[in-house]
Amino acid sequence: MNISRRAVFTNAVALGAAGFVQPAFAKGRGRAEVEQWGLYEIALNGPAGGNPFRDTQLSTVFEGAGRIIEVPGFYDGEGVYRVRFSPPETGVWRWKSRSNAPSLSGLTGECIVTAPTPGNHGPVVISDDGFHFVHADGTPFRQIGTTSYSWALQSAEKCRQTLATLAGAPFNKMRMLVFPNVASVATDPFVRTGAGPKDWDATRFDPAYFRRFEDKIRQLGDLGIQADVILYQPYDPVRGYSDMSRSDDEAYVRYVAARFGAFRNVWWSMANEFDLIESKSDEDWDHLFHTLVDADPHDRLRSIHNIRRYYDHRKPWITHASIQNGAAVDDSIRAELHRAFALKPVIFDEVVYEGDIDKRWGNLSAEKMVERFWHGLIGGTYVGHSETYAASGNPDHSWLGQGGTLQGESAPRLAFLKRIMEEGPAPGIDPVQPWWGYHVAGREGEYYLVYFGDTRLAEWTVAVPAREDSAAGTYKADIIDTWNMTVTEVDGVIELSRGNEYELHASAIGAIALPQRPYQAIRLRRIGGNGNP
Repeated sequence: MNISRRAVFTNAVALGAAGFVQPAFAKGRGRAEVEQWGLYEIALNGPAGGNPFRDTQLSTVFEGAGRIIEVPGFYDGEGVYRVRFSPPETGVWRWKSRSNAPSLSGLTGECIVTAPTPGNHGPVVISDDGFHFVHADGTPFRQIGTTSYSWALQSAEKCRQTLATLAGAPFNKMRMLVFPNVASVATDPFVRTGAGPKDWDATRFDPAYFRRFEDKIRQLGDLGIQADVILYQPYDPVRGYSDMSRSDDEAYVRYVAARFGAFRNVWWSMANEFDLIESKSDEDWDHLFHTLVDADPHDRLRSIHNIRRYYDHRKPWITHASIQNGAAVDDSIRAELHRAFALKPVIFDEVVYEGDIDKRWGNLSAEKMVERFWHGLIGGTYVGHSETYAASGNPDHSWLGQGGTLQGESAPRLAFLKRIMEEGPAPGIDPVQPWWGYHVAGREGEYYLVYFGDTRLAEWTVAVPAREDSAAGTYKADIIDTWNMTVTEVDGVIELSRGNEYELHASAIGAIALPQRPYQAIRLRRIGGNGNP
């Protein structure tokens, strides 16, 4: 590595099997190593006078693996500028800095990108079929998400408690706000100019605030959890962080993209309940998405979340639909309709919360929370969780607002659901002919999953939709109790053959007996097929 002028150091941070490891520093003419999809960081001394956040522009052009990628930098305070790069390919990557500050321009260096370590599957991207998620190496990502809006802004002890809870929970995605929406220890993302709630300077970020936030992104990465970073929210008009001018919004979006975008576990959510932020029009949101796409060379996943009306999720800068709608996952067919219109992966990130408060959006039973996850699965979509259990009756102090510990009963059942998902076809489970009223998912001719919700059936007459005789064959059947978390193998085998023009039936047995309890499912896996154990 050849670093000239006023370079301080470069360091490579790898997100490996367990997450982020300690940085390995390379100084002088050393050569830093970083694994593919890890994090390589360049830190440089530069101008500290004036307003470095606005006056100084910095980017670095990386060349390697036949590609050229320009990565924006950011000011981190005390005269230090950083550029963070997550290399998408192995090999030697050479870089050269660009800046309007002479001391930061024309610096050069290189990093050696090695093969990813075990457990590093790369960032999450959209699957080739367009409806599911996979890691960059093709490993399926089966989304079981949760929301804890301001957990990252709480005390060190409360954050430790939240992370300890997540370590034993099934959740692999956490939705979290950059700007606080409830009582928090950290509340000032911008430099304050006075004692009033709106006495802050939108042109000057507080680097300590953002260091704190990115540390929580790293800690989620240690646990294998995606950080769904929500940039705007409508809940704090007193401070007004979500009501900045367009130029200030642009600077904010570019800053967080440069600062967080190289962490491979980052997703972007432009806003929570975007349609409640009265200071921004749809054209403003479109513009901010354009700004984000331009500022993020790592091309992380992007969405926006609603409350009363949907954003147009078919717009090309939206990678997946983030939906608030509890009724849509009261059955699988309504869930599938959202996917059919979006033509993209759908996550029902908010479906009403498990809890015991008197608000209608915060008193869902654990049974109904789990049921909505299953309906979403059968509809070929994904669902999100949170909790509003609070002895004081204040949801701000619950898992939803501040994190801490889980009080409800759904989490173990969602871990069981995740296991069923992982045993199913890759990259995910798709609805099978839902437009004809079938509450069946899987892969025709290989795998069928039928969920019965809160009905109490004594038996299920075997009938699965199939367009061709190639789906006929020999299957093993399991009865899945989604609440009691058991899988009971049905004796013998199920021979599926043409029952009528549209269905396969099991003429030899006709029906499979069920225990007359709610929340049962049946799984059929073809013997010798891809969905078989």
